[in-house]
Amino acid sequence: MSGIVRTGVAAAIAVAGLAVAASAAERPVTHYDLKDINFDMWCQEQQNLPPDRCDKRLPEDEEAFKAYVDKMHGYELRYLQKRQREQEINRDILHNDPVDNPNDPTQSLPEAVPGTVAPK
Repeated sequence: MSGIVRTGVAAAIAVAGLAVAASAAERPVTHYDLKDINFDMWCQEQQNLPPDRCDKRLPEDEEAFKAYVDKMHGYELRYLQKRQREQEINRDILHNDPVDNPNDPTQSLPEAVPGTVAPK
């Protein structure tokens, strides 16, 4: 491969990398509000263990609780991400039509073609 072609390929890769980095930087970092789960409530209501056993907080109970919390947070995270995507689609596509609703107040609706009736 000649030096010019290698330089061109390297430049193209660098530009693509910068474009990806720029688009990632434009997207806001989202922190999801995952709800905390109380060990005692989980122990008594989900596991149906007596309060005395729950107060002991045995290592196997702690491990089962951590597994339960991780599983529930996974479900909750996917739900919150899906809800955010739906809100973005609703905002960006359904309600942000630049033709019917210009974002810039200086933009006007397209001019009517001579000989046609302007919409009311």
